[in-house]
Amino acid sequence: MEDMLFYDRMQFAFTITFHYLFPQLTMGLSLMIVYFKWKFLRTNTLKYNEAAKFWMKIFALNFAMGVVTGIPMEFQFGTNWAKFSELTGGIIGQTLAMEGMFSFFLESSFLGLFLFGEKLLGHKLHFVTGFLVFLGSWASGYLIIATHSWMQYPVGYEILENGKFVLNNFGALFSNPWLLPSYLHNQAASLVTSSFVVAAIGAFYLLNNKHNEFGKLFLKTGVIFGLISSLLVAFPTGDLVAKNVAKHQPVTFAAMEGIFETEDGGSEIVLIGQPNMLEKKLDNKIAVPNILSFLTYQDWNAEIKGLNEFTKDVHPTNVPGLYYAYHIMVGLGTIFIGLMLIAVVQLFRKKLYKTKWILWFLMFMIPFPYIANTTGWYTAELGRQPWLVYNLLRTADGASPTVSSGNTLFTLLGFIGLYLLLGLLFLMLAGKIINKGPQLNNH
Repeated sequence: MEDMLFYDRMQFAFTITFHYLFPQLTMGLSLMIVYFKWKFLRTNTLKYNEAAKFWMKIFALNFAMGVVTGIPMEFQFGTNWAKFSELTGGIIGQTLAMEGMFSFFLESSFLGLFLFGEKLLGHKLHFVTGFLVFLGSWASGYLIIATHSWMQYPVGYEILENGKFVLNNFGALFSNPWLLPSYLHNQAASLVTSSFVVAAIGAFYLLNNKHNEFGKLFLKTGVIFGLISSLLVAFPTGDLVAKNVAKHQPVTFAAMEGIFETEDGGSEIVLIGQPNMLEKKLDNKIAVPNILSFLTYQDWNAEIKGLNEFTKDVHPTNVPGLYYAYHIMVGLGTIFIGLMLIAVVQLFRKKLYKTKWILWFLMFMIPFPYIANTTGWYTAELGRQPWLVYNLLRTADGASPTVSSGNTLFTLLGFIGLYLLLGLLFLMLAGKIINKGPQLNNH
């Protein structure tokens, strides 16, 4: 049973990790495309229109990859996690169906109009189609995170005698206190990814002395959006998410922060340390006294319960993994703020375009927002364990009893091979679009 559950979780973790490489860029990029189109309408400067069309090509490629890699996850709900679907389908089926029926079709329909309908629609209606693509993309994220938020903090439900969950308050699903902070945090993080990608392509063009006008535009737009979104990820959105975890999942909060013992007179914030699960402590830690209590409760002496205060059966199943995922996310987020702040200062000093070390740094930073987003989601998912629905349905009780570990391992290996090919195809097509670059001579 443990092997079967392990492979079920590994398969879903792999497929959703690979899948989310694409939506995190499309959600952030859709807002930046709307910005470029808006600037074009205001200034009638062609480079903004061409920038919007160029990035919509990258958006479309990511959107297609997101669709292809998203389909297997839906099937896993019926194969590997059939019991979970049977018990909670009356609730999570609502939001997932709305995401597929409304948000996806809104996004995909107007994406086609944006790509091929500019001459027919005119510039103002073309802007409207871009805005509706953005709206569909962000609505899709909202409905997915509404599902996730219910799993983290279930509301508006009742449990029938047969163990099935049914929704008794539709409004509660969307007024869940977990939802809005998580959604805003996620969307700001998506914008960080798109900002770094846009800035990196701008830096690439300038370093190679090609498409220089667009290189400057992409770099300027990317670092400004990047600084704003990086700050928003930290505060207020990240702050609100952390306070939600501290309030509703205190055992998860203790594991994230590496707190094993409840401290008198306020809790320290750990900067560096390694969880020692045998001795139930942090090794080689560097910490700042009382800061965590103040950040969490605005009280220097507030008590934060340590992990050892809770029974082991409710501990997150992988405390070191949760701790490291959280600290990698926070560490990278701090680096993003620092780097983008330096870049924006250089921009206003009119030195950014010629400061090669920053250009190289930005270009090679492309993977790190993806890593930060991924570890952020790992923090959320590892933190909820051992529950599928927090405090109500254990992960082990949601797995399908009839799918063998051998079958799951076989399909996992198949997914790894298939996604490797898809990843190479994506890089090849994206590289072709980027090398060709945006064109001003179309007008």
